[in-house]
Amino acid sequence: MIICPLCFNKTSFTLVDGPDSRAYRECNKCRLIFTETRYLLSAKSEKKRYLTHKNGIKYKGYVDFLNQAIEPALPLLNNAMQGLDFGCGPTPTLSVILEQKGFKCDNYDPLFYPEIHEKEYDFVFATECFEHFFFPAIEIQRIKKHLKPGGLLIIMTETWKSTEAFANWYYARDCTHVSFFHNQTFCYIAEQFGFDAMESNNDRVMLLQKKEGEIEVN
Repeated sequence: MIICPLCFNKTSFTLVDGPDSRAYRECNKCRLIFTETRYLLSAKSEKKRYLTHKNGIKYKGYVDFLNQAIEPALPLLNNAMQGLDFGCGPTPTLSVILEQKGFKCDNYDPLFYPEIHEKEYDFVFATECFEHFFFPAIEIQRIKKHLKPGGLLIIMTETWKSTEAFANWYYARDCTHVSFFHNQTFCYIAEQFGFDAMESNNDRVMLLQKKEGEIEVN
């Protein structure tokens, strides 16, 4: 049985042509495009792939890339806040950039920094990791659990615009990219997971604020 890994829809999907041989389906409820589970990599294969990336504070291009997520969020942050880089990868960099700006930021990554503090943060960055989520609903709930009411979630990922363009989209050629979000998908996430969407000057960056008065259910 096919089940949407975000909204758990079981009945309404459209097969989508992608740029490789994997099978893709668009959920007609939340508009997430996702690969079938048989194409999900093992943790060992994922880790091997990520270790080939040239990431780190010494790479200016990578720092500039991460600053695309940081800059829209800066007016909403202050130095009394503490944050989390969710999905920091093997070489934490965003937390280093933030620390240089006077912010405290912890690191979490399921493969490289698997220990996460059992506390709530004022802000959480999730840069270029949403597309890697096998089960977005689970990961979003995990993130939300670690956000204070009124806390800010900063997401950076490329969104798909049309199924025609998806068929040749470079972003879907990466074998570790398995979940692809439309702008309407983020509207669904905000509504269903208890966030308010905020304005962003970068169409690759989504700013979501956890609603006040949200009660977490473990």
